[in-house]
Amino acid sequence: MTKYKPWLVCCFIFAGLISAVALVLLCIVSIEDRECPSGSFTHAAVSADSLRCSEVGRSMLQQGGSAVDGAIAALLCTSVVNPQSMGIGGGSIFTIRNKKGNVKVYNFRETVPKSSKSNLLDDCHTGSILITGSQWIGVPGELRGYEAVHKEYGKLPWAKLFEPTIKLAREGIKLPPFLGKLLEFPIVKDYVEKSSVCEVLCNKNKTVLSTGDILKFPKLAETLETIAEQGADAFYTGKIGQDLIRDIKAAGGTFEMEDLKSFQVHVQNAWTVAVGDAKMHVPPPPAGGPLLAFILRLMKGFPLSPNSLVGDQKIQTYHRYIEAAKFTNGQKRSISDPVFNDKKSADHLIDPSFINRIRDMIFSNRTHDNSSYYNVKPSRDHVGTTHVSVLDKNGLAVSATSTINQLFGGGIYSPRTGIILNNELSDFCGRADTVRAGEQPPSSMIPVILETKSGGLLVIGGSGGSMITSAVALSIMNRLWLGMSLKDAIAAPIVFVDSSSNVNFEPGFNKSVIAGLGALGHKAGSWPYFFNVVNAVEKENGCIVAVSDSRKNGMSAGY
Repeated sequence: MTKYKPWLVCCFIFAGLISAVALVLLCIVSIEDRECPSGSFTHAAVSADSLRCSEVGRSMLQQGGSAVDGAIAALLCTSVVNPQSMGIGGGSIFTIRNKKGNVKVYNFRETVPKSSKSNLLDDCHTGSILITGSQWIGVPGELRGYEAVHKEYGKLPWAKLFEPTIKLAREGIKLPPFLGKLLEFPIVKDYVEKSSVCEVLCNKNKTVLSTGDILKFPKLAETLETIAEQGADAFYTGKIGQDLIRDIKAAGGTFEMEDLKSFQVHVQNAWTVAVGDAKMHVPPPPAGGPLLAFILRLMKGFPLSPNSLVGDQKIQTYHRYIEAAKFTNGQKRSISDPVFNDKKSADHLIDPSFINRIRDMIFSNRTHDNSSYYNVKPSRDHVGTTHVSVLDKNGLAVSATSTINQLFGGGIYSPRTGIILNNELSDFCGRADTVRAGEQPPSSMIPVILETKSGGLLVIGGSGGSMITSAVALSIMNRLWLGMSLKDAIAAPIVFVDSSSNVNFEPGFNKSVIAGLGALGHKAGSWPYFFNVVNAVEKENGCIVAVSDSRKNGMSAGY
């Protein structure tokens, strides 16, 4: 047996260690440089309503920020780029999954002020699509929520998240194309010009801004600067809050500082439900998560595959979906604030026996004219809101939906603070019999995170008020079960079943399918405003695909 000298043995061992280290480094490099499809990313991504705000969020991630930092910065940016949708005068729901797979929901939606009218719901009966009036303003929770999630998950300094938006608000931006198009609608133009938001959205001659005009929010820039320096307390206990209260009272509202001081963020575990092979995490009531779970589990009980969109099967697939949507509308009154109502009022929506019973009531050859068959209770159909999906390089995922409810909230602007206020309390209309101080209204907001059987992750959510459930449900069905790419799944025209069970088809929807559904007895509606927008980030096999809905001229950003 050959004997090696000790120094030679050491050389062999050292060479072996060098080879092992080199192999590990090679594996790491190959993972980092993995070939991903064109247009996808390997580290992190943000899908917001606009390229500008997606890039603001990405910038935070590239500076070492977390997905929460990116989401907050992107939402602040959106309050300037799409002020009709959200702002610090509103509220949000964040669904957050940490790298260990634990999912929490942070609900900081607006609440009922202590001195709100006891008979508020008597004011619900109005023929107008847009509800105005200071009585509908809820206590804004946006900044308290940002503070809470930043404290838990943030990596960058608080003030850093505000810098890009302060600059945009102060220096101004060219009127965003989507906002410009929106202001051309006669109903929106008239609404804005007659409201106090005209101060920032109109020219000196009191007509709405148009393409080429500069949109500025100088007073909001001052407010955001103070909040960046002093924290959320500047809003909830300081001078900004006092100025806001003065403006609300000047508009006829009944707010007090105590309403702001007492606002609390609700932190809960997400509801986790199986949807086919995927595991879905949704926000519990008063958010719309249980309704999304209900409609998807109803649909998953039918045989769904890419062939479901071929020939006559496509008519049958949409027929079943429309029937499921009618039953979902019938369950909207089950969604309420569990602190003030039956804590289990929505539990049946994820109960397999209840879902199976409803599925048995869906017939392949007809619909039903009698709305009581679906237990439908009329509720207003709203438009508004924004959604941001973010995934960072460390695996933190954020699905965040934010709103001031309808377009520009209730059309009330605070001149002392530059804040556009919400009209969130109108969400109680048709879905509640009473309102109580501190109660959160029911919501269609559904920031969702799905985990697939193969280990993939889908961070998704939408905006568009009452259309959110349809837009998100159809996007998930298209992606998971009907064989579409994420981009095509979101872009596909939707069908929206309104509160009167009319079936409304987005422009571009297949005409032969519309005719086939009419033959089954479905009544076509005439809903003109398809502001349904879905933004999503998906990670599969180490590659990240991010899609911002083109309906709002959105574009994502990543690296």
